[in-house]
Amino acid sequence: MGDTAQTTLKTLPLQDLHEAAKARFGGFAGWNMPITYPLGVMKEHLHVREQAGLFDISHMRVIEISGDDAAKLLAEACPLDPLSIPMNQSKYTFLLNENAGVEDDLIVTRLGENRFMIVANAGNADADIAHLNKVAAGKSVTVNPLDRVLLALQGPAAADVAAKAGVPGGELTFMTGIEPKADWFVTRSGYTGEDGFEIALPEKDARDLLAKLFADERVQWIGLAARDSLRLEAGLCLHGQDITPEINPVDAGLLWAVPKPVRETAGFIGAKAFLEKLAAGAKAKRVGLKPEGRQPVRADVELFDADGNKIGRVTSGGFGPSAGHPVAMGYVTPEFAAVGSRVFADIRGNLVPLDVHSLPFTPHHYHKG
Repeated sequence: MGDTAQTTLKTLPLQDLHEAAKARFGGFAGWNMPITYPLGVMKEHLHVREQAGLFDISHMRVIEISGDDAAKLLAEACPLDPLSIPMNQSKYTFLLNENAGVEDDLIVTRLGENRFMIVANAGNADADIAHLNKVAAGKSVTVNPLDRVLLALQGPAAADVAAKAGVPGGELTFMTGIEPKADWFVTRSGYTGEDGFEIALPEKDARDLLAKLFADERVQWIGLAARDSLRLEAGLCLHGQDITPEINPVDAGLLWAVPKPVRETAGFIGAKAFLEKLAAGAKAKRVGLKPEGRQPVRADVELFDADGNKIGRVTSGGFGPSAGHPVAMGYVTPEFAAVGSRVFADIRGNLVPLDVHSLPFTPHHYHKG
């Protein structure tokens, strides 16, 4: 057969609604995803910063972990102490490989004594589920991928819009979550730097909820393109670009996600390599990058010093509509990681100057109570 067979993209349960909204679709992580709507990426981005944007992120997977050994499973699979997580608290964590590379980044929410909910990235979900089941062998625990629509409502008006539509969870603060009714899972979180909610629920409930949400003129569908520019301005990593199985949390500047007691216990997969890399120090550092001029610098562009020595590469890049200038993230050798350092991108043989910039490019507006 060779490699000529076309891979069929999976479709979202709400595909018909996106078609009716005149979305432009494209492939992402094996899914046919709405990339933009008639509003256009620039206005979609700004709408989230100013009002309330709605994203269909049902390509991501919600996975329930339950049973007497649920915490034991998570403590082995992730650099995490699940039993120290307060009830209804969410934590950012990773699945690491034996070399401490990031196989996926996850949000884990504790919902009960021995019950947790994981939200995994679309492209890694099947591998994550297989990995978790492998680690679960011999343990009293169930790994249960749930069939849910997942919606993200983001922006300064999100809380008021959600309350008026009858969405439970207005009392939540950033990185907390609840199950307000059967088969519903609501967290106050998101991927934009703005206040908002992620709501996992059955398809029928989702369709009913969307009718209520869109009765509010402040709500607009937002596509994957604006989701990317929003998260980049917010300095948030995209797995597969800014963090990968070849990049570790030390270089990525994500040590805050690995608590010190967890490092000391070192009971998680990849702990030995992680501690070695921690002791050795970062070989490259993830930084914000602000290109000179108006031309965005894209992922995979190589970075050089003033003498033409290669010192790193760009992992994400584009235009930041709220920042008002191009924004990028990438890795540079430690001596160029200080804010204000000047590096150069090789774009079709031209060296474009970039300044190392603090992250995020735009302030976070999380609701912390």
